[in-house]
Amino acid sequence: SEDENAVVIDAGGMLVLPGGIDPHVHLGGIGVDDYTTGSAAALAGGITTISNFSSLDEGQTLVAAVQEAESVVRNEAIADVIFHPIVSDPSVATTDALSALIAAGQSTIKVFMVRSSFDLQTQEFVEMMRGARESGVLLMMHCEDAGIVRDTAARLVAEGKGTLEYFADARPVAAEVAAVHRAVSMVEATGVPLYIVHLSSEQALQVAQHARRRGLPVYVETRPIYLHLTRERFDGSNPGLYIGQPPLRTRRDQNALWQGLARGTVHVVASDHVAYTREQKLDPSQTVAQHRAGMSNLQVMLPMIYSEGVRSGRITLEQFVAVTSTNAAKLFGLYPQKGAIAVGSDADLVLWDPHETRKIRDEDMLSSSHYSVYAGTDVTGWPILTIRRGEIVFRRGEILGVAGSGTLLHRSAWQEPDF
Repeated sequence: SEDENAVVIDAGGMLVLPGGIDPHVHLGGIGVDDYTTGSAAALAGGITTISNFSSLDEGQTLVAAVQEAESVVRNEAIADVIFHPIVSDPSVATTDALSALIAAGQSTIKVFMVRSSFDLQTQEFVEMMRGARESGVLLMMHCEDAGIVRDTAARLVAEGKGTLEYFADARPVAAEVAAVHRAVSMVEATGVPLYIVHLSSEQALQVAQHARRRGLPVYVETRPIYLHLTRERFDGSNPGLYIGQPPLRTRRDQNALWQGLARGTVHVVASDHVAYTREQKLDPSQTVAQHRAGMSNLQVMLPMIYSEGVRSGRITLEQFVAVTSTNAAKLFGLYPQKGAIAVGSDADLVLWDPHETRKIRDEDMLSSSHYSVYAGTDVTGWPILTIRRGEIVFRRGEILGVAGSGTLLHRSAWQEPDF
């Protein structure tokens, strides 16, 4: 090389892919991962950009929440980061406040339809959606109907069926379908771009697909647990390990989601990573109404999708890159800085060995949860080297990047993606 400081990497027999982007990660708060341990798990799994959410403190503005997150990212993160404020009170998300959020470099907010507060302030949330559209903000939404979920869970508890083996029954597909229908209608009324987080069922996907055919800006994320696991896990001895919201569904739902990835109607796979310890997840006091939802998934998400998706022929390598990197970059205001290998883009690169087969082991997990629900699974295709903005930050099992080298990325306002 003409540059004596250049590092030459032999990529013979390897795949060189853009760094993964996971726009649905929960760090800090109730979980045991911070930005440092979350980054380590992500980088070891080929993900160079992660995310985080935060509810607003009393009186806190959207911009103040971003500033608070940025100070923590500056000290802790190794991966790059995007941030999503959670809006529980729509009065804090005026059009002016949303425009200020864009100016501060973040262009998404998250709303939980599954919380009863949404039904108490529906009109105000719809007004907020109109402001989001005008400001260029993408709305992330957890689509489960609060009334159906709360009533169903309460009925099961009253019948003596409140233990976690009944979790799938406590949050039925009907709750997800009702919420997605409702959210789509709100998109139609306001024009707000909608990103449905962790969609789990065939019926809900059909609603979203119909919206897309009508030209509505509705985008779908699913997460790995729905691609790899089914509701039979709740019949086993440790149902608490598999609790997520919505719950695990049937094999038919699983197949529909894989088909959605192949057909381009499921746009992103994201982890919804929440790091609990195994002991926390197995707390026997949990019920279908009160439980710890979520699990650690950053480190093995991409290898498992590659192994069970690309190698099995369910999706192509190009589709793998789209749903784990490029589509998220386009949806979240990062493209072409992220999600591409191109002149002028950040040098976020991952060297994949498409032939390496490993068994997932708890002791290899870099998350502070220190376990994986997929332990014992054989996976073929692993990242062996990860580069974030031109710096080698992970190589063959070792994290080389230092805490504080990650950055809170400045994102552009919403633009309709070309997919």
